[in-house]
Amino acid sequence: MQHAPHKAFEGKSIAVLPFVNMSADPGNEYFSDGITEEIINALTTIQGLKVIARTSSFVFKGKNVDVRTIGRQLGVSTILEGSVRKIKNRVRITAQLISTHDGSHFWSKNFDRELADIFALQDEISLLIADQIRENFGHFEIQDHLIDAPTNNIAAYNLYLKGRYHHLRWNARDLIQGVKYYEQSIEQDPSFALPYFGAGLCYGINASWGFIPYEEGIKKAEKILKKGLRINDQSYLGYFAQATVYLWGKWDFKKGYQYLKKSIALHPSFTEAEEGLAELYTAVGAFEKAMQCTQNMLTLNPLSPNHYYTKGNIYYLSKNYKKAIGVFEKALQIDPNFALAIELIAVCYIHLKEYKKLDKFLKLHPQAEKPDACRALYKLMHADEMTDLDIASIRLKLSKGNSASLIPWHLYLNIYLGNHELALDMLEEGVKKRTGQFINFKNDPFLVPLHKYERFQHLIQTVFHPSKLPNIEKNIPTAATSDKSILTEKEVGEYLAIISDLMKNERLFLDQSLCLKSLAEQVQIHPNKLSWLLNEHIGKNFNEYINSFRLETFKEKALDPKNSHLTLLGLAYESGFNSKTAFNAFFKKMEGMTPRAWVKSNK
Repeated sequence: MQHAPHKAFEGKSIAVLPFVNMSADPGNEYFSDGITEEIINALTTIQGLKVIARTSSFVFKGKNVDVRTIGRQLGVSTILEGSVRKIKNRVRITAQLISTHDGSHFWSKNFDRELADIFALQDEISLLIADQIRENFGHFEIQDHLIDAPTNNIAAYNLYLKGRYHHLRWNARDLIQGVKYYEQSIEQDPSFALPYFGAGLCYGINASWGFIPYEEGIKKAEKILKKGLRINDQSYLGYFAQATVYLWGKWDFKKGYQYLKKSIALHPSFTEAEEGLAELYTAVGAFEKAMQCTQNMLTLNPLSPNHYYTKGNIYYLSKNYKKAIGVFEKALQIDPNFALAIELIAVCYIHLKEYKKLDKFLKLHPQAEKPDACRALYKLMHADEMTDLDIASIRLKLSKGNSASLIPWHLYLNIYLGNHELALDMLEEGVKKRTGQFINFKNDPFLVPLHKYERFQHLIQTVFHPSKLPNIEKNIPTAATSDKSILTEKEVGEYLAIISDLMKNERLFLDQSLCLKSLAEQVQIHPNKLSWLLNEHIGKNFNEYINSFRLETFKEKALDPKNSHLTLLGLAYESGFNSKTAFNAFFKKMEGMTPRAWVKSNK
């Protein structure tokens, strides 16, 4: 299967692949998925570290794909993979941080803990990963803790992870099952906020999609979300759930915008919220703003078919049908059964007046929801072409009712059959019920024949009146960066002198276990400040700096006749290198040749 185009590697970047469930019970997959997502969320809190979103990482679940290939597809320099074994009240986690350049390991470790310590363990793993990336790729600041325990009740947390597992399957049955687990989690610990947000989001989606009665679902969603936000008013998931209810459930653009912005402010890498913002901009016709959102979210989530659909829909509503098809095809490369992309490609061919391509496409995609309606709409719109259109047959099908579908085919067919008053009735009913497929009616190309009617213009004024729209800022704010020095010139000089002494006189680099944190303890400086100092004033990340001393020591030893009886790898270990791969890679990077070739040329 093909995916999105390959991207260039980015140094300070990571994708966390789904941890493998190694438990005897395959049903524990919800737990390994949950651990993976928690680590992803923890790492995204680090400013300056690019972390690929869950959707794109989980594309590789259960697949044996070379890490170098994954790195190219996701545009990351490192991959974290691992496994989880849950046995009664204990959990065993293995984790490896791998270079996508050559597949070598930066770091690996096994953890064996009590289940009650799961949050502390997630925090420890996340911090260790962040440290390793910083040591190898350059400075960013790391908080003292990346994960705080959201509950002290492990049973409640376990039920929450089960709810989230079903919730993220995004189908009617699993959304309903997800709510059940979320509500059981709340019963276990009423002070645990996350299951309130999960249940509220599921209720809102179920109501919007018609899986449960609309009024009942929206009311339940609002009630449970208010309770959750009273417990934790700083949750990006809480505000995202609120935004979903208000934007899709009520078409309240002001509140939807407000809650989406709060969610993004709390979690700038949460691409689902940015997708919601793009959808809001699209609905109100702010296409340029919507497109800005898609560029950012596809950087962090490059294998999300939903994000490609959102981008393609902007092109479609802008009447740029050829570009729209190209983007929808990328969504289908990732998920060949992605229904919305299939439907929108078909309607693009209608607008482009390319019947042969439309017919071929529909035959290649038998899962298209209403191919007959699609062909009929084409022929109604392009009456100048020779057709075998059976108008009586179309009218008969329309008379049998309007079954639920992703595309409002009955509305479109009535428009191009000339039944404009009936079509306006249908549109008004859809707008009144806040049906999701009608939210873009303002710019829907199929509705152009209705624009001349006062009823249509009245709908536009009612739904999109300036008083009902948010005050959209001119530019999407980005995280501010600061070049302000975190150490004074005097402190810089003092610390550099101490570090130099530790390297040249104490020869601290010979310690194979030396890391940024342990060096910071020796220097008596915070690791964040030491990382900044090495990168800004020496121009090297931690590993480059330490390995430069090890390299010079190796070269001295390798040319010393007294060491002729030792292997080059043995000398590398004596010089402080702790792995053959790290030694060879660094040597070749700095000298442009292998260690053996260098020794031969210098003797």
